[in-house]
Parts: sequence; C-alpha cells; structure tokens
Amino acid sequence: MAEAKRRAGGETFPVLSACESAKLRAAAYNRTAGNLTGKECPKCRNKGQIMVPHEDGSVGIVECACMSWRRSLRRLERSGLQELVKRCRFDTYQTQEPWQVRSKQKAEGYAADPAGRWFLASGQPGSGKTHLCVAICRELMLRGMETRYMLWRDAVTRLKAAVNDVEEYARLMDPLKRVTVLYIDDFFKTGKGQQPTVGDVNAAFELLNARYLSGDKLTVISTERSVEELLDIDEAVGSRIYERSKGCVMMLVGEDKNWRMMG
Repeated sequence: MAEAKRRAGGETFPVLSACESAKLRAAAYNRTAGNLTGKECPKCRNKGQIMVPHEDGSVGIVECACMSWRRSLRRLERSGLQELVKRCRFDTYQTQEPWQVRSKQKAEGYAADPAGRWFLASGQPGSGKTHLCVAICRELMLRGMETRYMLWRDAVTRLKAAVNDVEEYARLMDPLKRVTVLYIDDFFKTGKGQQPTVGDVNAAFELLNARYLSGDKLTVISTERSVEELLDIDEAVGSRIYERSKGCVMMLVGEDKNWRMMG
C-alpha cells in the first residue's frame, strides 16, 4: 500500500498504487458472472476470460482454460453427438454383466491416464463402444483437452471428394491431424460384404501416421473390425493402431454383447 494519503471530508484515506488499483479492478471483474453455458467454471465464473493485473498498473484479458472444453463440446454438438454427450457418461453405462464391468474399467482407466496411448474399442454393433468412447472424450474434455469427433464414413467421403483440391483437402484434413484428442467413430465402416477402398486406406494412413508420429496426440477409435482385420486391410495402418493402443484395446464380440438386441 502506498504511504501517501489524502483527506476527503475530514477523513484520511490511503492512496493506492497503480499496481494495487489494477489488482482491485481485476478482482472485481473476476467476481462478476458471465452467461456461458455447458460447464460451471469457478475460475472465470462462466465468462470465458480472466482479467490479470500487471505491475505497471495495466490489466490484461486472458482466455480461461475452460474455453478449450467449451469449444470441444461445441464441435461434438455440431457433429450430431449433442444428446450422446449428455447421456454417454461413465455413470450411465450399464454394468449388469461381467464383460460390461471389465469394459467400463478399461475405459475409465484410459480416461484417467492416457499417457500418450490410443484407445481402440472393437466389436459388434450395440455393444456399447460408442457410449464408452464418448464417455472417455467427455472426461478428457473436462480436463481441458481439445477434442474433435470424426464419423469415419462421412468424413472420408468428403476427404476423397476433395483430394484434387489442395486447399479444401488441407482444410478438412489438417484439423484432424492437429487436434489433441480425435475420436474416430465406426472406423473403416463399409457396406455389408464390402472392403475399404484404396482411397479409404490412403486417407486413414495419412491421418493416423501424422498422429502416430506426434507423440502427444491421443486417438480414440471405435470399429466393428478386429485388430486382425485391420492388419489384413492395411498392415501399415493396422500396425500403427495396434502399437499405440497396446494395453488399451477393448474387444466386444459374441452374441451376448449386442445390448440393443437384449432390450
């Protein structure tokens, strides 16, 4: 506190230094509530930004860490997963069967400590792959990790259509390569009895190789293909997935695994 004082109405008041004044301004601003929704943030109070005081008496505005989570949530919502994000949490996953308990434990373990690894959920439709993968992404987003959802069949169709347009192809592909967490849903999904095309494999290799070479990128993959099938389709793609997801592979196969059909 500055020692200089001034009189007003017969009372003596301390005179604040520029730095102290900036601190008060920042504290007052940071106490005010904002109107952002989707996550309660005690740090910025849902404003998305924080005021920071400087020694010279000026103040600055910095983005709150919760904005990364909010942007990720918006991406998932735009992808059509808005309702799934609300429903697909670990605490809403049913564990009536032992295999469900094991699956949930594996997914929770990965979400708690990915350690640079990938997560592969392989199995038949209705086995809960998407639920657990979305739950993983939700937990990672809550920790501020930027996340993007990719529905394979739709995204690869757009990528193949733009393969001769360098700028458009880069606009579609580059964000998938760079994002911290990428969830690829229904990887190598094709029509019944069909195999992925050369264009499918080329796009998969370019994307996954870029993420494979970048050790800090997390990739969550759900697919109806087994590890052996992925290797048969393309060894370069399958081996990268296998190597990066060692210890984080969830296999859900067998007639008893289609939870939708079981009602």
